Amino acid sequence: MAYNNRYQYETSPRKLQPEYEPRVKKYPKKSTAKKVRVTPKKQVKPKAKRKLKVEAKVMVYVAIGFMILLAISYRNSVINERFAEIKTLKSNLAALEKENDQLEVNIESSLNLKTIEQSAKELLGMQKLENSQSVYVNLPKQDYIEPASEEIVTGEQVSIWERIINFITGK
Repeated sequence: MAYNNRYQYETSPRKLQPEYEPRVKKYPKKSTAKKVRVTPKKQVKPKAKRKLKVEAKVMVYVAIGFMILLAISYRNSVINERFAEIKTLKSNLAALEKENDQLEVNIESSLNLKTIEQSAKELLGMQKLENSQSVYVNLPKQDYIEPASEEIVTGEQVSIWERIINFITGK
C-alpha cells in the first residue's frame, strides 16, 4: 500500500489544504489571425489611475480634516464668547448688588423716627398735634346692621328623597 501525502493519516479521506498556492498566470492563446491595431481614445495607464485615486483620497482626507479643525475652532470661539458674556453679566450683577446694598443702608438710616419728624416739620410744615386741636365725635349706639330678607343656604346638600318631600309639601 502506497502512502499518499495528500491525505491525513488514519482519518476519513479528506484532502489537506496546502499552505501556499502559487498563482498561475493564464495567457491568451495566440491566434494566427491578423491583429488590427486600434488606437485607444486616451487611455490612462493603470499605475497612473491608481496614483490619481490615491491622490484624490488624500485630498478628500485633508479636506475632511480641515473641516473638522474648522468646526472645532468655531466651537471654541463660541464658547469663549459665551464665557466673556457671562463674565460681563456677573460683573454687572455684582455692581447692581453693591448699589442695592447701599440703597438699603440709606433707607434704613432714613427710617429713624427723629429724621422723619424733622423732615415733616421742615419740608411739609407739619406740627405735633395738641389737645386743643382734637375733635371728638359722638355716635348713637344703634345697630346699623339690617337682617337679610332672604334665607341663604350655604353648603347644605339635600338628598333626592328630601327634595321630593319638599316638592310635595311645597317648601
